[in-house]
Amino acid sequence: AYDEVTKQGKRTALATVVHVEGSSYRRPGARMLVTEEGNLTGAISGGCLEGDALRKALLAITENRTMLITYDTNDEDDAKLGMGLGCNGIIQVLFEPVHKTNKNNPIDLLKAIAEKRQEAVLVTLFSLQDKKAKQPGTCLLLKEDGAIKSNEADLPDVLFSDTKNAYDNQISSFKNYISETHSFTAFIEFIKPAVSLVVVGAGNDTMPLADMAAILGWETTIIDGRANYAKAERFPSACQVLVSKPEDILKQITIDGQTVFALMTHNYNYDMVMLKELVNRNVVYIGVLGPRKKLDRMITELKENGLDLSAEQLSVIHGPVGLDIGAETSEEIALSIIAEIKATLAGKQGKQLRNSKDAIHPRAATIIEEVKLSAK
Repeated sequence: AYDEVTKQGKRTALATVVHVEGSSYRRPGARMLVTEEGNLTGAISGGCLEGDALRKALLAITENRTMLITYDTNDEDDAKLGMGLGCNGIIQVLFEPVHKTNKNNPIDLLKAIAEKRQEAVLVTLFSLQDKKAKQPGTCLLLKEDGAIKSNEADLPDVLFSDTKNAYDNQISSFKNYISETHSFTAFIEFIKPAVSLVVVGAGNDTMPLADMAAILGWETTIIDGRANYAKAERFPSACQVLVSKPEDILKQITIDGQTVFALMTHNYNYDMVMLKELVNRNVVYIGVLGPRKKLDRMITELKENGLDLSAEQLSVIHGPVGLDIGAETSEEIALSIIAEIKATLAGKQGKQLRNSKDAIHPRAATIIEEVKLSAK
């Protein structure tokens, strides 16, 4: 969206949720691009903030300045926003004009992350104490190869250290850096690559799965040994469609912590070879379509051939695949599989939220730690 409007000479602003206190529909890191014509890409809420956020983004574009705006959704009768939000949270949103001439502008930093599958840390600076002060915005990127991109001078050494720690520990954090003259808050955001879903099988029942994954922004690969099934025109939402023997599949796939597999060929021997290839790789999720007896037979056959799977290896194999939601149709089965994958990657059990006594999002994740800067 940014590339398209930039070609037309249109100006844009990026709205980013940089901090949340209490509840909110979207969490820190949610982003929305706004064009000077009022077009929106992405979202920072369920729709309740977008109207006012559009006006603030246009103001940021017109005045050519970065602004921090606070939305208090605790009051169900919030007249200022014109609707009863009732989310019970305080949401800080940063609005940054995006300048094409700045090669380290927020969009270019995001592009640097997305250009290949990699983990990265993105730092956004803002001032909660003085919203009229300069708001530095998105200003620092640490990439997987150790490369650093920055568009802000005189950043404290401790910020670089905290950024490196965030990468090493794979966790986001908030720091309030305090000096004798001023203070600013940093949203140090650890970013994972998009989920890579590898669907082994190109039957009609895998089409809804590919479509749902695309809606979520997942990168989907469809693979089958049957050339008449594995066709790009059958899977327009997939990133790539490959025809391959099972023993050659992993030569064409990059496996990382966000790569998951769903074995759905309805061909026992094909799935069997694929499972054998996968269990010795560092794969976080392997879904096997079919009844429990099928998977039990596969595991027994592996053992008979000298491959006795450990508890850790067995823990990543999900068969029958999916959550128990009473799925019958291929679309419902796809929903069940997608939900199980999401829960697994998030470290959740997939239980009903109403039965949980805890907050949906842990409050500790947004605690701001104070860091005093020593005088130079």
